[in-house]
Amino acid sequence: MLWPSPLTEGRLLRRYKRFLADIETAEGVETVHCPNPGAMMGLLAPGSRVMLSRSANPARKLPLTWELVEADLPGGPQWVGVNTHRPNALVAEAFRNGLIAPLAGHTALRPEVRYAQASRVDFVAEGPAGPCHVEVKNCHLLRRAGLAEFPDCTAARSARHMRDLAAVVAGGGRALVVIVVQMQADAFDVARDIDPAFDRAFQEARAAGVEARAYRCTVGPEGVAVAGEIPVLTPARTSG
Repeated sequence: MLWPSPLTEGRLLRRYKRFLADIETAEGVETVHCPNPGAMMGLLAPGSRVMLSRSANPARKLPLTWELVEADLPGGPQWVGVNTHRPNALVAEAFRNGLIAPLAGHTALRPEVRYAQASRVDFVAEGPAGPCHVEVKNCHLLRRAGLAEFPDCTAARSARHMRDLAAVVAGGGRALVVIVVQMQADAFDVARDIDPAFDRAFQEARAAGVEARAYRCTVGPEGVAVAGEIPVLTPARTSG
């Protein structure tokens, strides 16, 4: 996924009220939209180099959106994607390019489909292989070199998604969780110390038959793209 126009470079001053950040750019200090409700652990060091996209909508109150941060992470500094709205587009692009192996045989992705009692699944994959509910999760936490983790804060809504997907499988359907790691990593695991409830829901969903795959990305000022699959280390929870 290439950026439609060149990004604006800046330096992070602070992130606050969850969805706002003050960034120093060549034009001065700008308040920008931070499209990330999480804790952004390890990504908020003042002075960090950041990249911003500019909205084409002249009526938008905050025209700049925070897209990337160059973070000093275990294993060395690297660009990290912080925009949690990007992974769905990245999965759709990777699907078109045949990079999501568990969806081979499917021909289309139908977005934002209502299911369960109060949920929307990111996609339903359709085609001769039969429907598959696809839930996409954004990942940008790295506390140990090479190991991506999710979540970076309590994720009750994501835990509910896991239970809803398990119900799909229990009803005879198929369900897949795709974890999009917006950085370079060698493996994925659940941050169970941060959210034990999500860890239980994730393990129980896998034990029920929900599939889980993780994909690292190449990330930089030129664009972001799914680069390849990495192992999911969290085992399915066994009974007893």
